[in-house]
Amino acid sequence: MMKIKSKAMIFSLVIAIISLSLAACGGKTNSNSNSNSGVVYRTLDEIKASGEINIGVFSDKNPFGYVDENGDYQGYDVYFAERIGQDLGVKINYISTEAANRVEYLETGKADIILANFTVTAERAEKVDFALPYMNVALGVVSPDSRVITDLNEVTPDDEIIVISGTTAETYFIANHPEIKLQKYDTYANAKNALENGAGIAWANDNTEVIAFALQNPGYTVGIPSLGGQDTIAPAVSKGNSSLLDWLNDEIEGLAPENFFHQDYEATLADTYGLDYEESLVVEGGVIAS
Repeated sequence: MMKIKSKAMIFSLVIAIISLSLAACGGKTNSNSNSNSGVVYRTLDEIKASGEINIGVFSDKNPFGYVDENGDYQGYDVYFAERIGQDLGVKINYISTEAANRVEYLETGKADIILANFTVTAERAEKVDFALPYMNVALGVVSPDSRVITDLNEVTPDDEIIVISGTTAETYFIANHPEIKLQKYDTYANAKNALENGAGIAWANDNTEVIAFALQNPGYTVGIPSLGGQDTIAPAVSKGNSSLLDWLNDEIEGLAPENFFHQDYEATLADTYGLDYEESLVVEGGVIAS
């Protein structure tokens, strides 16, 4: 009887050890959580201790975030990401993201920071925490020269406007022009291909993106350069990750004396836009010019 009791005790001890080990593994991946939403994230100290940071960027949105012919990430957002990694003293793991999954990647802890041309909106701010802005943006509409759309009143009931799912363009049209039919795509590449193939009469997106498209593709004109209100682009972190958010805000403010984002623009965007757009697009030190 004593022998059976010992085996039972040993078995119980083994189960307890396994349970503790599994709990420890789970805690290593999802180290913190927002009890109200179930959002998981890594704190600043945990990121530093790991020696790596996961940053979500676009892989198909040249010149903001894209993969070049050598397989390396490049662009305006990536230039900033590289500085973040340098100043944190950690390696960067780039996470290719699409517009529709930017919030999800933060909520699930797949990305520590999203730097994917992320427009600040009140709706998004309920799910993620935005740092200080580093760029201005509005919506724009680009269309073929054969039929340049200069006013949304020119869109007929038979026409369709191309948008990308999860963007502010989609939200704007649903809220303000529900009568206009939308063609929705998941990626920037697919949206551009649709426009080039005549699948829609125009493409609505961030004005920076449609201006770049028109400059790089003869035969297209940005007939509506500014639609709706003026917005800003900012980094985003998981809701409640205050340590990383505070560090990002300090970083953005601390980069102002060296005009970092002007340097970023001139290194990554000037070839596309020229210098005429620099002052209107760049936000330095998180301060929006009045």
